[in-house]
Amino acid sequence: MDASKLANRLNLIEELRPAIVAGGDEAQKIRRLPDDLVTRLVHAGFFRFALPAALGGDDASSMDTVAILEAMAAIDASVAWNVMLGSEINAMAAGGMDPKLAKEVYVDNPDVIMCGGGGPGGTMPRAERQKDGGVKVWGQTTFISGCHNAHYCFMGAPLMRGDEPEKDGSGMPIYKLWFLPRDQWQILDTWDVAGLRGSGSHDVKADGAYVPEKFIGVELMSLPAHYDNPVFRIPVPLRLAYNKVAIALGVAKGALETFADLAQSKIPMLSTSTLKNRPIAQYRMGECTAQYRAMRNYVMSAMQDVEDELDAGAELPSAATTQAARLACVHATNECMKVVDTLHTAAGTSGMRMISPLERKLRDAHGCATHRWVAHPLYQDLGAILLGHEAPPEFAGGLGQPMPR
Repeated sequence: MDASKLANRLNLIEELRPAIVAGGDEAQKIRRLPDDLVTRLVHAGFFRFALPAALGGDDASSMDTVAILEAMAAIDASVAWNVMLGSEINAMAAGGMDPKLAKEVYVDNPDVIMCGGGGPGGTMPRAERQKDGGVKVWGQTTFISGCHNAHYCFMGAPLMRGDEPEKDGSGMPIYKLWFLPRDQWQILDTWDVAGLRGSGSHDVKADGAYVPEKFIGVELMSLPAHYDNPVFRIPVPLRLAYNKVAIALGVAKGALETFADLAQSKIPMLSTSTLKNRPIAQYRMGECTAQYRAMRNYVMSAMQDVEDELDAGAELPSAATTQAARLACVHATNECMKVVDTLHTAAGTSGMRMISPLERKLRDAHGCATHRWVAHPLYQDLGAILLGHEAPPEFAGGLGQPMPR
């Protein structure tokens, strides 16, 4: 994405600020995005900006993606989380889909949104081949953000024959994420949380969902890549990480803006001047701004290194760039949470009130930091590597996982 396109995207987010604020407030009540805001975001192209230009997208780099999602999350994290998930899955599926089928899915339906992934639910998953070449899928999966907005959902299940899993040529069980059209799955109302409350991350259930034969080969990544943009050679674990850290950075950015606004008018108890004149507020503003800028630069630098390596001819990121980028994403997400905690405390009782944007940002920052791809337990994995232990597949460079079969 060239600089002018990125600037236009950021300007458009600012133009949509009133709608994002109103929609974000409504999302807190209904625990998903309101349909009218989804429609506006779709028509503004925010669910397809990461798609390749051939499919109607802006061909965003990883750094473009972080900047766009960060700007939206500074206004409302739940709104941005929906856009993040929908644009992320849209782009990854495009990269893992035959280009002819992709034109049918994306060009013929430019409003398409996808969701998927998630964790294991209460129903054991399974998939079975059908005589007509299709596959049927049973299962339940958790944390399907933006499922109310989506036209397709990816659901993981092993391919079974009776009680035994089917195996590939190397003798490994075949497990994949199946590409399910919207009329083949139902949403279970399970998302009642504090942080990222409006993300609509309910469970999705399939009961004999039918996957047509033409969708059997759809994955979240294909090699050799179908498009020149290096992001289509960034493996799924790292791609999921840089999208998530973007929201955390946005929440921290928004908290800094909110605290600065509050400091102009708040007069603390037993004080005769506004918060902005108190040394502790000044100290925290300087400290937290430095932390936010350092984290953001660390993430952007690490992702630039990944893309530079791919642009230089590497088919996939090396172990060193993978580990550096993952560490940057984990660190920034968790430090952003600390920044918001610090500012929330410095704001005093004003930050605790439910009407305060800082209260929601506190919850959202903690919600971001719980996500599997950026959560604090990953420090142990990355720290072990730094101390000389063998890197697990997720951090060993290359795909970070076996190629889907």
